[in-house]
This record gives sequence, C-alpha cells and structure tokens, in this order.
Amino acid sequence: MLVNLKEILKMADDRKIAVGAFNTPNLECLNAVLGAAEDLNLPVIISHAELHEGVSPLRIIGPVMVEAAKRSSVPVCVHLDHCETMSYMEEALKIGFTGVMYDGSSLPFEENLANTKAAVNLASGYNCGVEAELGALASREGGHGDSQSSGSGMPVYTDPEEAVLFCSASGIDAFAPSFGTAHGIYRSKPMLDFERVRTIYEKTGLPLVMHGGSGVSDDDYRKGIKMGLRKINYYTYMSRAATLAVKEKLEKEDVTFFHDLALAAELAMKEDVEKAMKVFAGL
Repeated sequence: MLVNLKEILKMADDRKIAVGAFNTPNLECLNAVLGAAEDLNLPVIISHAELHEGVSPLRIIGPVMVEAAKRSSVPVCVHLDHCETMSYMEEALKIGFTGVMYDGSSLPFEENLANTKAAVNLASGYNCGVEAELGALASREGGHGDSQSSGSGMPVYTDPEEAVLFCSASGIDAFAPSFGTAHGIYRSKPMLDFERVRTIYEKTGLPLVMHGGSGVSDDDYRKGIKMGLRKINYYTYMSRAATLAVKEKLEKEDVTFFHDLALAAELAMKEDVEKAMKVFAGL
C-alpha cells in the first residue's frame, strides 16, 4: 500500500515508534526490505539516494519501487533521500515518489531555508511529504568526510532555536537534526545528544529523523525514539551483511550462477533488516 511521508510518520508518532528507511538501489535490497516489513506487518520506507544514481538510475529503479510499494500488504513510503537538486527531485515526483528529502545541510542557513521552501512548493503539487536537514553530520552520505563538520571530524550540532525557525518557516513535514551520528561505519562509539533531540521534538512538533543510523546500539535507538525520532535511516550494515554472506558462500562453495550469490545477499539483508525493524518498533 503506497502512502506518503506525512502519513507514515503519523503512524509512527501515534504508536511512539520509528519507521525504518532503507535504501533499495537494486531488486535484492527491495525484496529484502519489503519481505521483512511484510513478515513483521510493519510500515516501512524504501529510499533511493541521489548518490546511487550511478549504481541504479532513478528512471529505472524508481518505477519498480513505486509499483512494489503499491503491491505490498503493508504501508510503504517511496522516498528520495539526500537530494540536492530540484531537477532530480522533480524527476522522482513525476515517477510517483511520496517522500523527498532536500539536503541543504552544507549550505548557509538562509540558502538552505530558501531552497527547502522551493522543495516544499515543488512537492505540494504531488502526494508527497518533505524532509529537510539542519546541521551537519561527521561524514557525508556514503561515509565520506564532510567539509562542513568541525576540523576534528565532529558533527555540527543543530541549534534548537534555529530548528524552530527553520521548521516553521519552511513548511516541512519531517526534520533531520544533527545530534552526533555519522554516515557509514563508526570508527568509535558515537556521542549522541538525546536531550537535544527531545528539545527539538518538543519545540518543533515535527517527527524527527536519524541519519547515520547503522551501527548505533539498540539501547541508543530506544532512547532516541523515546525522545522523538520517528524515522531512522539504515543502509550500511544491511549492505555489509550482504557482502559478508556472499564472501562466505564463495569460500564454502564452487558457485557457478550469479543468482545464487544474489539470493544469499538478499536473505542476509532481510535478516539484518528484520532485526533493525524490531528494535525500531519496540518488538
């Protein structure tokens, strides 16, 4: 069942849980995520990040994602993650995406706000909710270094008062604050500012989003959800589970057919996604 970002986050807010948002750049990822969600009977967000254009073009994977969401037995939002250009966002909207995240976090406040307003205006003609980000993570999407973080590689934490101004002025449906997470593999235990999350949630009244969710402890997920996190982005560890499964199969067997490797990867990702979704939903 295809739903939009605002609808699926209301489901999460009403139940005081978080919905997992999983990147699905290929069919194995898509089958793994939707299979896990249907087995657990939980709503889910399937995402395509602009940086994955070289892996799987939006024009090809996008329609597949939308059709799969429509056919699913659970509520599914099809989301464009970390979009930095309006033309790319418009392409996703025309395909039928029901959630978009404009990422202007590397820009000055006023420019980020102006562009986010433009994104909200663009999405208003479609059945689509909008997410935006303020502050900068310690690494960019894809796990690369972020020039906007501090010189020590630490994140630039979101100021709650700026968050209130940004959210009220932009008209967004979900807000991604920076509170200590990072994209990619964590090199050390993240220092997460949950009180900042609570304050921003209470002051803005919006469902909050955790970027850089892979590798965070189960207890920290639960703390964050209690403080107002309603969408958790998760991909790196899911993808790594697939890689490890393929390596293990190649070490144990003389594999001839690629589809056997693809299936091993899919099953490993489904298992990893199920574990994450159970934590997000308090199961």
